[in-house]
Amino acid sequence: MNFEEQLEEGLALLHEGDYDHALDISHQLQKMEPESADGYHLEGMVFQKLNQWEKSIDALDKAVELEDQNSGYHNLRGFANLQLENLDLAIEDFEKAIDLDDSPAAHRNKVLHMIMTDKGNKAIEYLLNRIKQNPKDVENWILMGDLMQRAGQGAKARTYYEQASKMDPENEYVKKQLEEM
Repeated sequence: MNFEEQLEEGLALLHEGDYDHALDISHQLQKMEPESADGYHLEGMVFQKLNQWEKSIDALDKAVELEDQNSGYHNLRGFANLQLENLDLAIEDFEKAIDLDDSPAAHRNKVLHMIMTDKGNKAIEYLLNRIKQNPKDVENWILMGDLMQRAGQGAKARTYYEQASKMDPENEYVKKQLEEM
C-alpha cells in the first residue's frame, strides 16, 4: 500500500473509532515519509479523540514544524491547548489559522476561547458578526444556539437551532436540541 492509500485507511479507521489501528498507521506513515506532516497530523487527531491533549500537541507540533502554513494543524493544536487551559497558546494558534485562510473552525474556537476567558458578551458579538458575514455556515448558528441555551435564553436558542435545521435538516445534534426544548 502506498503512502496516500495508507493515509486514507488511517483516516477511515479514525472516523470508525478504531483508534489503535489509526495510531499504528500514523506511525507507519511517519516512518515512510518523515518529512510529511500527514502522519503527525493523523497521530494528533487520534490523541484528540482519546482526550490525550499533551500527546496531541506533541504530534501537532511536529506537523506544524513540517508544514506551518496549514491552518488545520494550528486550529487542532489550539483546541488541544484550550482543553489544557493553555489559553495564550490556544489563541495564538486560532489567530494563526484565521490569518492563514480565515478558517471557520478557528473562528468558532476563538469564540470558545472568549467564553473560557470570561468574555461571553464579546463572544456573542463576535459570533453574530460571523453569522452576518457567512450566513450559510450552519455551525455558527448551532454554536449561537448553544450559547443562548447556556445563558438561559431558550426561546432565542430555539430560533438559532431552527435556522440551523432549515440549513441542515439531517443534523442529528440540532434535531436532539430541538426535541429537548
